[in-house]
Amino acid sequence: MTESGASFASGALKQEELFPIREVSRLTGVNPVTLRAWERRYGLIQPTRTDSGHRLYSMTDVDSVRSILAWIDRGVPVSKVGKLLAKGGAARVPVAPVYREVASGEWNEWQGRVRHAVSRFDEAELERVYGQVFSTYPLHAVFQDVLMPVWQELLVRQDEPGVGSEWVLLDSFLRARVLQRLQLARDSQQARVLLAPLSAQCRELELLVTGLLLGSSELGVSVLGLGQPLDELELVCGKTLPQALVLFSNHPPADDLERELGRLALALDCPLALAGEVSDLMGEELAGSPVACLGSEGRLMQRRLRQFLAGHLDT
Repeated sequence: MTESGASFASGALKQEELFPIREVSRLTGVNPVTLRAWERRYGLIQPTRTDSGHRLYSMTDVDSVRSILAWIDRGVPVSKVGKLLAKGGAARVPVAPVYREVASGEWNEWQGRVRHAVSRFDEAELERVYGQVFSTYPLHAVFQDVLMPVWQELLVRQDEPGVGSEWVLLDSFLRARVLQRLQLARDSQQARVLLAPLSAQCRELELLVTGLLLGSSELGVSVLGLGQPLDELELVCGKTLPQALVLFSNHPPADDLERELGRLALALDCPLALAGEVSDLMGEELAGSPVACLGSEGRLMQRRLRQFLAGHLDT
């Protein structure tokens, strides 16, 4: 790199939190050759360039890489990921400036502390970091901006030596603590919502965290287990009488899902909603239907659910 190019890069990194390709590779586990291919062949990421042509990536680019990995892990060909990202991104509310500022710095520091504890298989240190981050930030930020990005990163890198064991440690640690929080919240509230997986492909932790993010001091969430038959949800709701049924999935919708949701909505005696990436992807198809789309963003899902239950959310 030339002196002027190095100077430009140093200033950009300091002022705008831009990262060279080797750092993005370290943060995401994607090698530089693949990152360049995703840019040139598919246009999935668009880094800025120094005067000498070196790539610099923003935190938004890093998040995009993680989203790409997540879709690939769910079985979506890389050639089709661009459409899903565009469709899902259009449905999301922009992150507030204060969170954007934190995301470029503090989130990375906390994620690094979680990675360090997990890489050493130090559950005591992981417990300390978990408690410290919870004492500093709200629940939705802890999971969405700190814990789940590390979980997702390890998930897509499980074929690397040792990483599979690291993911199992973090996954079991987080599932135990989320289940505990859900139980404590459910015991203290009368009103409740049922949350069910939409498909067998759901990861249990993602389902449980969604239940935690949807709940509030006034509303408890009961999470039905993986493998819950979709055609028996009418029976379950008839016996438990929830205020609403929410279906969750982070996978692309099946071709006949819109029709199945329509049938289920007519059969239920309670309102029906979608949460997760599938909600972002089906927003247009379900507009005007009885099925509400709550989105996949932690700060938004709970607010939309409250509006939906109060009859103030357009569907």
